[in-house]
Amino acid sequence: MFGNFLYFIVALLIYTTYHPSEDPGLGAFEALAFFVLLSGAFALFARYSFRRAETPAPRLSEALAEARFQSALMRCSVLAVGVYAVAIYGLSLPAWAESLPGIGRVPTLQALLFLGLFTGYLALTWAFAFPAYRRLYQPDFGRNEYVKSNISFALPVLLPWLLLSGTLDLLNALAPEPFRLLVATSEGQIAVFSTFLLGTAIIAPAFVKRFWRCRPLAPGPARARIEALCRQANLAFADILHWPLFGGRMITAGVMGLVRRFRYILVTPSLLEVLDPEEMDAVVAHEIGHVKLRHLLFYLLFFAGYLVLSLVSYDLLLYGLLYAEPLWEVFRRSGISQATLVSIVFSTSILVVFLIYFRFVFGFFMRNFERQADGYVLRLFATARPLVTTLRKIAAVSRQPPDRPNWHHFSIRERIDFLIACEEDRRLLRRHDRRVKRAIGIYLVFLALLAVVGYQVNLGTVGARMSDHLFATLLEREIERNPHSASLYGMLGDLQYRRRHWEQARSAWESSLLRKPDNPVVLNNLAWLLATCEEERLRDPPRALALAQEAARLQPSAFILDTLAESYFANGLYDKAVAAGERALEVATGDRRHYEEQLRKFRGKARAGS
Repeated sequence: MFGNFLYFIVALLIYTTYHPSEDPGLGAFEALAFFVLLSGAFALFARYSFRRAETPAPRLSEALAEARFQSALMRCSVLAVGVYAVAIYGLSLPAWAESLPGIGRVPTLQALLFLGLFTGYLALTWAFAFPAYRRLYQPDFGRNEYVKSNISFALPVLLPWLLLSGTLDLLNALAPEPFRLLVATSEGQIAVFSTFLLGTAIIAPAFVKRFWRCRPLAPGPARARIEALCRQANLAFADILHWPLFGGRMITAGVMGLVRRFRYILVTPSLLEVLDPEEMDAVVAHEIGHVKLRHLLFYLLFFAGYLVLSLVSYDLLLYGLLYAEPLWEVFRRSGISQATLVSIVFSTSILVVFLIYFRFVFGFFMRNFERQADGYVLRLFATARPLVTTLRKIAAVSRQPPDRPNWHHFSIRERIDFLIACEEDRRLLRRHDRRVKRAIGIYLVFLALLAVVGYQVNLGTVGARMSDHLFATLLEREIERNPHSASLYGMLGDLQYRRRHWEQARSAWESSLLRKPDNPVVLNNLAWLLATCEEERLRDPPRALALAQEAARLQPSAFILDTLAESYFANGLYDKAVAAGERALEVATGDRRHYEEQLRKFRGKARAGS
């Protein structure tokens, strides 16, 4: 069930990391035809897979039949992700969707269109899976409820993205220009995203409860007992909700909400019907443990940690791609556009990081948090036996083998063995708590180091140097392909000057002028370098003056007249420097302080010389 969360997050990552190619490769009609064929083939495969799972071999045990069903469900769900990725990358459907009226210009609506497509693929999977599911579990609800429950349970994972993306669309359309410019900066984006992440984490439960069709649990013995247990644990909450998950047949409870105003305790009808009062207390105590041990806050921290990890991975991957030129050449021969190749590489890499992080890092903490919550029962009650019997009932009702592994829980047998051992020796609980605290401490140190790396790569001097190196490498490669481009040499000279590589800057600008001798900006830049360079051996005041005079003749703007004045100054012609400086100040707009300081320098030297 929790795997559906991952499928939807993966689908979102696939879409958001796609960058459309200038040439989609297929026409709109061809792309649509292939899309219909691809979707039809997926539907046939899903139908065939679950037909086999629905009619297992006569001697197949219930456990093996259930394993075959789960295998078919996972196989088809993963294939749905693959088919969706082909529709995005192979058929370039988002490129064609941009032309749709009312959708193409609103990024959030376009994303919702394609996430709806992915939801449709999963809905097909669950629809074909239902007959096999019904044979195994004998539910008292139909196919529609089964599909609807799967969708409604998983979709809220997209809620933070939906709120953030929609709000950014509104800000881009309606916000004042200064605010839009602020949001466009790295610092502004981090501030906006952090605010939304925290705000959404606080208020999201109010939306999720409606999405899951929860309603307040009616007054009665069950509600009164849960309220009494919460008072005993000193847990504040907004409401206790009836949770009709999969027709209410699942024996489970839940808790969501970081703050009291939006904190809800959820119980399914089967939990109230199948468990006796002591067992229900144990399950609710487990959920209370998640709140009291601050697991919900840590989950938010782990999600933020993934964002930091993905940000750093994205930048490091970008720099790593510079050295994969032989690999790019192999792919180019396949006829796939470079933009599509870059999208595929980035998407695959980000997905691998995501799966590793959630499977091994997040999964490790989830399993151990669940064990902590199990142990919390022994803080409220003298015995954990009611929770042990509950786990056995869950295994019997769900027909799960007690030893079946789970990426976000320990197996039922492991959970039972741990509870029995802790009841005999309470020191095991404290030992496990210390283990979790050590793991959190190590994670926080790692996250802090990762944040420092991310800051340096994106905002610090290290990142600036890496970006300059990246840009220089890309320019040099483009120059190899277009050796007659004056503008490329001009940009390379600008970059090398910013990097304080004076000789390389001079060489690049000289090469640019060989190809286009009447470019006033390049003339100006080279003149400034020859007049002011920190390395005296590279200075050439007479040539600087000649270049600056030609630049001023072509374009007498303030910054070029300032270079002309500086060139006069470098040649000892102080009166002419003052005259050129005065002209620069006259035509300057905006901030004029630089030109005023320059003019003071020129006048001071002119007075001293006279």
